[in-house]
Amino acid sequence: MGLSETQGQLVIIGGAEDKNGDCIILREFVRRAGGVKARIVVMTVATELPREVGEDYLKVFERLGVEDVRIVDTVTREDASSSTYLEAIEKSTGVFFTGGDQARITSILKDTEIDKLLHKRFSEGVTIAGTSAGAAMMPDVMIVEGDSETNPRLEIVDMDRGMGFLPGVVIDQHFAERGRLGRLLSAVAQQPVVLGFGIDENTAIVVNNNELEVIGEGAVTVIDVSAITHTNLDQILKDEDLALCGVKLHILPHGYRFDLASRQPILDGLSSTTTDQTETPSEPNQIPVVESAIAQ
Repeated sequence: MGLSETQGQLVIIGGAEDKNGDCIILREFVRRAGGVKARIVVMTVATELPREVGEDYLKVFERLGVEDVRIVDTVTREDASSSTYLEAIEKSTGVFFTGGDQARITSILKDTEIDKLLHKRFSEGVTIAGTSAGAAMMPDVMIVEGDSETNPRLEIVDMDRGMGFLPGVVIDQHFAERGRLGRLLSAVAQQPVVLGFGIDENTAIVVNNNELEVIGEGAVTVIDVSAITHTNLDQILKDEDLALCGVKLHILPHGYRFDLASRQPILDGLSSTTTDQTETPSEPNQIPVVESAIAQ
């Protein structure tokens, strides 16, 4: 879990990021990819509208000052061996995956020449970003599809191999907007991982080594099942309700950081309130006040 110091950075976006205003998230991607000297490749493999979607991002990145933006549209696995596309990725300093269908990304790119080159360039320091489907595919095991706005059950989420840029976690997107806590809990419970990240729209996590930072207007929900005290996972059938006791939950808005190695929020310099702060009543009828922080 986490990235080595020799690898590049990841910008993982929950979808629906701002493309017309301040573009805080896309601006941060450009900055980390080299600023105005960045060489950006836009991967449109996930979408069924590659020309329209690719042009939208090309305009945004050019407006932010990037002069070298290229669109790579792989429709078939054969396209993933194109010398033109491989050359563009080899020369890039930043690669951006658009939204769409994450299953299209893996079915077309997984175990191809482009896949190998992306991991090579990532190990050499290239910044890789993805939004929506481009975020879901980041782990080694990804959520393909699932039900929203429901309680955890084994049947509500389908998993498959991801692209493996951030192994050992599960990522979900459009999180608060589509009520996906149940499916993220179901996904993490069924995998040999302990961390799940639910990223709201117009919100991103920027991963650098073992540390991530939240940017954007929403929040990131972190679930940690490393210390669960009980689960009925081995006793239930596919359509029955899943029990999980002792799950740790963190809610991290813009500016908050998280350590992937220790699985703890980084609260240095931040004021915090804990459940230990209980005031003694000064009058007989005064009720003690207990304040608690969501991120512990």
